[in-house]
Amino acid sequence: MGYHPRTRSSKRVSREYRKAFREKGKFAKHPNRHTTRQDEEEKTVLSRQQIFEITLKRLHTLGNQKFGSSPFSDHFDRWLLNVETVLDEFETQPDMNTDEQFTKERNQVLAAVKLQLENHRHREANLEKQINNFADAKNRLQQTNNEYLTKTLTLKGQKNAVLKRLNKELEILKKEQDQIIKLKTGFFRGISRKEREQKEVLVMQQYNDKQQELEVTMLNFKEKQKQLKEEFECKRDPLLENVKVFQRCVKEMDEDISLEERWFACEALSDVVNNFFQRKINKPL
Repeated sequence: MGYHPRTRSSKRVSREYRKAFREKGKFAKHPNRHTTRQDEEEKTVLSRQQIFEITLKRLHTLGNQKFGSSPFSDHFDRWLLNVETVLDEFETQPDMNTDEQFTKERNQVLAAVKLQLENHRHREANLEKQINNFADAKNRLQQTNNEYLTKTLTLKGQKNAVLKRLNKELEILKKEQDQIIKLKTGFFRGISRKEREQKEVLVMQQYNDKQQELEVTMLNFKEKQKQLKEEFECKRDPLLENVKVFQRCVKEMDEDISLEERWFACEALSDVVNNFFQRKINKPL
């Protein structure tokens, strides 16, 4: 027999037991002087009802038991031992004589909840392992950020140095152009027209080449910056995902999802006890 989830309905049978127990208690306050066989049987039934009531109450308490903190799996063995103790004490009561059906159903429920709790134990172990690995991932993320910052600053320094040099060279060539213009306007003598034209062409070519070199250098540094960022994101993104995993793990570790299975197990065991009680009181003498 397996057990299936069901809503937390009121314990109708349990209330009937309590009602019957109160009625039996009223009857017991006024016993006859001469005890009959029927009186003895009524006392035996009353004793059984007390045992059933106590057992059902203890199972209900265990089914609603909440564990204080994670890892919740540390409490599983103790909780299972308490459940088994309640059942063992119930079975060993005088004149209880549990039948084969009770034993079979009891063992099936216990086997099912043990398997579920073992699965939760493995899940918690994996979560704890991921949480422990987070410190390493956090350190690697910090190292990656620092490495990217260092490389970015280095690249920026190289870029500034090269641009400074090229702009200085362009400034010099510009001055040479200005001097040639002055020669062309007649402020300086002693140089032929042909020489001035040749010099002008040469300086202009040098200026254009330097200007082109500046533009290419700007593009190269821009491409290097893009590659550096892509490499950084390639290293950073998996580490950021580890951080998200860590946050999910911490959230899951704070939630005892075994509570529902433990509640269903105790409800199923209460059904086993109730069914046995019905068979017991309906059993012909």
